Amino acid sequence: MLSDLFTAIAQLADPRFRGVLWRALAGAVVVFAGLLAGWWWLLERSTLFESGWLEKMADVLGGLAALGLSLLLFPVVVTLVAGLLLDEIVQAVEDRHYPDLGPPPPTPWWQGLPTAARFVAITVVLNLLALPLYLVPGANLIVFYALNGYLLGREYFEMVALRRLAPAQARALRLANGVSVWLAGILIAVLSTVPVVNLMVPIIATAFATHRFQALRKTGGAV
Repeated sequence: MLSDLFTAIAQLADPRFRGVLWRALAGAVVVFAGLLAGWWWLLERSTLFESGWLEKMADVLGGLAALGLSLLLFPVVVTLVAGLLLDEIVQAVEDRHYPDLGPPPPTPWWQGLPTAARFVAITVVLNLLALPLYLVPGANLIVFYALNGYLLGREYFEMVALRRLAPAQARALRLANGVSVWLAGILIAVLSTVPVVNLMVPIIATAFATHRFQALRKTGGAV
C-alpha cells in the first residue's frame, strides 16, 4: 500500500499533474477574488453604525474576517475545483503505469453526480453525528481520521473503479476489500491535514486510488 502511495507522489512531476494543480489553484483564486470583491462591495454600501469610526472599524473587521475565512477555506475550494479535473489524473496514471488497459468506456459527465451528491450528504451527516466526539481530547483525532478515512477511501476508490466497472461491480470490489480501502483513506485523511500538502491531496489521492484499484482488481483481495 505504501509503495502505491509513494508511486503516486513520485508522479507529481508529470506535466499533466502539474496542469491540473495549476488550473485548480487558478480556479480557486478566481472564486475567492469574486467573493472578496462582492463582500467588500457589500460592506462599502451597508451602514451598521451611525458613528463614523464604528462603521469604519466594522468594515475593517469584516474585511479581515472575510480574508481569514478565505484562507481557511482555500484548500477546500481547490479540492472542489480539482475534483472536476481528476479524470485527467487517472488517465495520466494509466498511461504511464498501465498502458495495456486501453481507453475506458465512454461515460457522460453527469453519471457521477448522484454518487458525488450521496457522498457529500453522508460526509455532512456522519461528521455532524461525530461532532460531540470531536470535542473530546485524544478521541477527536482518532474519530476524525477513522471516519474521514472511511469516507475518503470509499469516495476515491469508487471514483476510479467506476471508470472500468459497473456500479455494482465497483461497490462489490470495495466491500470485499473494505479494510484495505479504509486504511488507504486514513493515509489520505492524514495528508489532508498537512498544510500546503493538502492543496495537492486530490491529485495524490486520485493517483493513489488508481494504483490501489488496479492492485485489488488483479488479486481480488487486500494487498
